[in-house]
Amino acid sequence: MATRVLQTLGNSLKHTRNGLYAPGQVTVAVRSLSAYREDSWLKSLFVRKVDPRKDAHSHLLAKKEDNNLYKIQFHNVKPECLDDYNKLCEDVLSSIHADPEYPCELVGTWNTWYGEQDQAVHLWRYRGGYPALTEVMNKLRQNKVFMDYRNERGKMLLSRRNQLLLEFSFWGEPAPRSGPNIYELRSYQLRPGTMIEWGNYWARAIEIRQQNQEAVGGFFSQIGSLYTVHHLWAYKDLQSREDIRNAAWQREGWDEVVYYTVPLIQHMESRIMIPMKTSPLK
Repeated sequence: MATRVLQTLGNSLKHTRNGLYAPGQVTVAVRSLSAYREDSWLKSLFVRKVDPRKDAHSHLLAKKEDNNLYKIQFHNVKPECLDDYNKLCEDVLSSIHADPEYPCELVGTWNTWYGEQDQAVHLWRYRGGYPALTEVMNKLRQNKVFMDYRNERGKMLLSRRNQLLLEFSFWGEPAPRSGPNIYELRSYQLRPGTMIEWGNYWARAIEIRQQNQEAVGGFFSQIGSLYTVHHLWAYKDLQSREDIRNAAWQREGWDEVVYYTVPLIQHMESRIMIPMKTSPLK
């Protein structure tokens, strides 16, 4: 369409120089081009081509060989109640983790050291996906010890929130670690529609960042705040974290990953966390 309009305009100007077209006809051609541009600009505001895909993003990014679902919980505790809250969690959460009747595992449980203060973070894995989650929730409602724990916990909290997550296929499954370690949870709020692009870049980046075995797990949200990514890292201390992160810039490809993934992020946050006594990730 644009080519035809430009050809018409060019012919109009040429014929005008030869005396074959009247000035009014040239004006019509120019107005046609102007109208086309305006129409195209307006359409660009409302029309967006969508790259068709034949599968959900979660199927493209998550592991296919297992059916794990993760739940991450953020509990903001009243400052004066933090010690009692930790003791309560150590007694009850570890018993659920150890009970074979519940198809779930406590991956890790922490207190935030730097970031939101007086906060606890719990990460659960449900082997069997949503049916396993439903089974656990139904059984816990019949568990008097857990219901007493939940009622007592409610008196200690200021707020709480959770998300259901899947793990990226290119990250290793989180496994128990000996300590002592500190853990960094880096959370990214991505622009909608950019999760596949993020996954493509990080599938290569994880090889760069795994040389010191610091990568623990990578997850993306399914329910809760959407287009959220969580990367979990383990370090011996804050100085080793600094040294390892600086060393990544000396490896080929890391600068490219950062360059192309930063524009995908709307918001990001880092928490430094200390494991609770009964956390499988020490």
